[in-house]
Amino acid sequence: MSLEKEESRREEVKGQKNKEDNDNDNILTKEVVSWKGFEYALRQPNASLFNKMLSEYLENKEEYASAFKSRESQRSAESLFIALIFQQQKMISKLIQQLRLD
Repeated sequence: MSLEKEESRREEVKGQKNKEDNDNDNILTKEVVSWKGFEYALRQPNASLFNKMLSEYLENKEEYASAFKSRESQRSAESLFIALIFQQQKMISKLIQQLRLD
């Protein structure tokens, strides 16, 4: 294979990867947006906490992107739930560690 063809193939693969990353990002973002209405079924302060949880996920979604990509199919709700549970577990672990230090 010529050097030009090899470079062209690398660029094509890179472009496909970027498109997949964007597609995954869009799917998860759409999933988060689809849950936004759920807050209206909650009482305060639960509605605020729910919105905060979704907002924090959107702020940190790059952290979970590789995990989402590892799924064989696009199960966006499952991936979102696991990411949110993991985020909560990290927070719990950090709080427990802080309590032990005090």
